Amino acid sequence: MWVTPFEPQPAPHEVTGSFPSPFDEPGPPALARRAAEALQAELRAGLIAPGLPSALLDEPEGGKMFGVLVVREPGGRIGFLRSFSGMLAGRWDVPGFVPPLFDREARARLEPEGEAAVKAQHARAEALRTSPELASLRAAHEAQEVRHTTERAALRARHEERRRQRHARRAEFTAPGGAETQAVHPGPPPGSHGVKAEPLGDAEKRAALHALDQESRGDKAEARRMEATHEEERRALAPKLARLERRLRASERLRRIVSRAMMKRLHDTYAVPNAKGERRLLRALFTSGEPPSGAADCAGPKLLAQAFAHGLQPLALAEFWWGAPPMSGGRASGAFYAACRDKCGPLLPYMLEGLSVSAPRTFAPPASASDGLSILFEDAWLVVVDKPEGLLSVPGREASLTDSVLTRLRARYPRATGPLLVHRLDLDTSGLLVAALDAGTHATLQRQFLHRQVHKRYVAWVQGQVKGERGTIDFPMRVDLDDRPRQIHDPVHGKPAVTEWQVLERSGDRTRVAFFPHTGRTHQLRVHAAHPLGLGAPIVGDRLYGHPGARLLLHAEALTLLHPGTGQRVTFERPAPF
Repeated sequence: MWVTPFEPQPAPHEVTGSFPSPFDEPGPPALARRAAEALQAELRAGLIAPGLPSALLDEPEGGKMFGVLVVREPGGRIGFLRSFSGMLAGRWDVPGFVPPLFDREARARLEPEGEAAVKAQHARAEALRTSPELASLRAAHEAQEVRHTTERAALRARHEERRRQRHARRAEFTAPGGAETQAVHPGPPPGSHGVKAEPLGDAEKRAALHALDQESRGDKAEARRMEATHEEERRALAPKLARLERRLRASERLRRIVSRAMMKRLHDTYAVPNAKGERRLLRALFTSGEPPSGAADCAGPKLLAQAFAHGLQPLALAEFWWGAPPMSGGRASGAFYAACRDKCGPLLPYMLEGLSVSAPRTFAPPASASDGLSILFEDAWLVVVDKPEGLLSVPGREASLTDSVLTRLRARYPRATGPLLVHRLDLDTSGLLVAALDAGTHATLQRQFLHRQVHKRYVAWVQGQVKGERGTIDFPMRVDLDDRPRQIHDPVHGKPAVTEWQVLERSGDRTRVAFFPHTGRTHQLRVHAAHPLGLGAPIVGDRLYGHPGARLLLHAEALTLLHPGTGQRVTFERPAPF
């Protein structure tokens, strides 16, 4: 059996009446946390299971989401089940962890045939994509395009020069008096006894203009001949290339069709149970489309399915990451995370039907003890505010989240016009914010931020010993569409994010760092600190990218900008309160 009993057993008051929502953002309940910490202690000791060292989780891309489910056995004893998402070290089954949810026999029948079909189709597509004939035709087509472009440009330049010369000669013939003084043959120098030039007659003028028209028509004919030659060359090459490109696209479409068909058959090996004893096929639970890859292989669904299969009463669930973070970032070893929305959002509510489940708790900023603002500077144009940690820059989307720096500014400066705030700080970040008291000043300041003319300095304590003394972090970021508001590294769809940094102090297992952002992406400094491509050391107290604490130790310490009223460069500073 996979149940690990608690020793000592929990007291009655430790067991909640309702099953806590797996989508709780503030973290798991105490009993689930206790079970998770027991598993974490085993991982920290060096073993996942006999013969399977936990060090493999620290290898690049080796980190894994683990889960524990607190359960009550039929006899009343309370313990917990343990699980991991997907496969671990290439295995579905690891001693001490619950098995996968799918039907093993059905999967065993499908996988050899399905994998062979998918691999064969992939191999055919890959052979087409890397064929020497396709590579040769693509190279010839590219070279042909370059040569045609060069030849067209050279011909246009020659024709443009001829056109300019013809225009000048026509002007001589058509200008007042110009035709009367134009000689057929140049005359001798003044004072000589040679024959003087004769003025052009109307017939000669017409002949000269006709010659210019003929030259213009000749240029157009030359352009048509070149285009005809180019078209003939394209017709000799393009159909061959198009035929291979069509074959490649058809092969890719067939590969996707075969893969989707195989995935549907694999999805149908998952019969998802719930607490009422009902079962539904996995695909039936994803009404808006096909289930995403890995659906029902997360830790939570596997744990609940095992509990239902053995008559165990689920009491609480916790999931945490252990090991190296994924390349996209957004996960810290040992940190707890709510169930994912894309894979588990449609699954877990169905699986928990029949249980009393608490409503999900969402993160809410703490109530502020003050309704005022700490004003560092103010004049007729702008105001510089020292924002406290835990206060929103602007009101939230929910009706209850109205308190913010912007709300307080509007109350303090009722005659101010325009949007007021020029930039924002995260809820968890403290420090300097600039507001403009009129629309013109706001536009001027925003241009400075847009063109990176504002120099910003942040200070933070990060968890870990940072390597080196200074450097630049530069990698693109975007929002995690499945886990808002977290941001992730995405080299394809991300937007540029650049931060300079400098070590200020080292103390124990923490490092005090100054950050100088060159761009203003959401959570930029938090992601750049935590991600392995950055410092690899999350900011202390970061509930999204590290481990929650009393507060996020990140502070906007200094701002330098051009004063919109005086034109002078001014600097505002407020030391960090930590």
